[in-house]
Amino acid sequence: MLSTAGGDDVHSGLTAVDRHDAGAGSALVIGLIAIVAIAGATLLGAGHALVRGQQVAAAADAAALAAADVQLGWAPGDPCAVAERVAAVHEVRLSACVAEGLSMIVRVETGILGLTVSRSARAGPLDGWR
Repeated sequence: MLSTAGGDDVHSGLTAVDRHDAGAGSALVIGLIAIVAIAGATLLGAGHALVRGQQVAAAADAAALAAADVQLGWAPGDPCAVAERVAAVHEVRLSACVAEGLSMIVRVETGILGLTVSRSARAGPLDGWR
């Protein structure tokens, strides 16, 4: 039996059921902290995937625009080689590069949380533009 400095029994006012619940709050708090930590890690992972997905789309746009500049004669070089260099700067891989008239269509890809994510973009003059 636990007693205070004055000799009073600490558990004297507790029933048998109350005595078995002693310490249950600690387990509950630890469980809640674990749930919050897991939820936080999940949200951070999802946020990272969303941000990186937007970065991949921006990389596809930039690569397509650079390739179209070359295709239109505004910049020197090979359109697909330029698109590949732009993609590499954005830390993605150029997986397709196709010239369609004066337009360029590119596809880039990268890994996000173990999954392959790809985005494509098209750049060039409007249809009918000469």
